[in-house]
Amino acid sequence: MEKGKGVMGAGRRWAVDLTDNSTSPSSRDVPDPPGFSRTSLEQDDSTVSRQKKDAESTWKAQQKAWEVAQAPFKNLLMMGFMMWMAGSTVHLFSIGITFSALWQPISALQGVGKVFEPYKDSKVDLIAPKLLFIALNLGGLALGVWKLNTLGLLPTHASDWVSSLPPAQEVEYSGGGIPLY
Repeated sequence: MEKGKGVMGAGRRWAVDLTDNSTSPSSRDVPDPPGFSRTSLEQDDSTVSRQKKDAESTWKAQQKAWEVAQAPFKNLLMMGFMMWMAGSTVHLFSIGITFSALWQPISALQGVGKVFEPYKDSKVDLIAPKLLFIALNLGGLALGVWKLNTLGLLPTHASDWVSSLPPAQEVEYSGGGIPLY
């Protein structure tokens, strides 16, 4: 016996004939239950499919808005790694990285409306994605300020303000030797 061949050889051994050759009434002849009409069902199919398409497009727009809102997180991790690699000494590279870390969140915060403009729709709620976008950019700004502080470029000690302090009052005078009257 050959591999893959049945015992009968001429045709398939098992087959199901799905054609209805009976004389019994078909399902179209069975009356619809009370409250059900086929015409309204066929008309509602286009409405339901349109509603599904609208819901799907709204969902996709919402997902895209969340992706845009989470994008600063990747930038935050990259910028943190670059600042760590720059070290804590003041030199050209570390200052450039630090000011880049400050400038990017500031420019992103100025353009929040433009970033979410393509997703603006009455059905799409953009409040939460915008708040996340703003929070992540404020986190990036805080990271840049922290780096400025670790570099010693922020005036956080009293000695940083000595030049603006008035001279101390002389409390005691001393003289010695020859009086000059």
